Amino acid sequence: MKIAEQGTEPPQADPLALEAFLPYRLSILSNRVSNAIARVYQRKFGLSIPEWRLVAVVGRFGPMSANEAAERTEMDKVRVSRAVQRMLAAGLLERATDAHDRRRSILQLSPKGAAIREEIAPFALAIEQQLLAPLSESDRAELDRVMRMLEKSAMTFLESGRKGKRPVGA
Repeated sequence: MKIAEQGTEPPQADPLALEAFLPYRLSILSNRVSNAIARVYQRKFGLSIPEWRLVAVVGRFGPMSANEAAERTEMDKVRVSRAVQRMLAAGLLERATDAHDRRRSILQLSPKGAAIREEIAPFALAIEQQLLAPLSESDRAELDRVMRMLEKSAMTFLESGRKGKRPVGA
């Protein structure tokens, strides 16, 4: 059996051409953008991707539990927990006990965390503008429309799995 040489194209008859498979392409795009942004946040603010996401979501939506933060950021609970611990140690988050449920902790940005969020916002928006620069206003509107449709479709697919319905092909 001959192993394909590096740089050669994969066989055209492959029913699952990974490079054309939408979930794969979205994942690759997301990773590339996240990694590029992460370098800026790490260098300038000392934040990892999970930490930046927590700064953003807690700053935007206010005090919340770690579980709520995990849901809003679509990160797994272990990743959120580790980021919360680092951020508490760095003085970026404050933790309080929920007045209605003493078993539950509530997280909020500390003044230091809020100051970092204010400083990061212009960088985040500048990066977004740079990414969108090749697109016209109508392209941007179309991208937003398509993204909303895909998000809705993904949620419908996810919910059907939660309700015990088997996904297509399962």
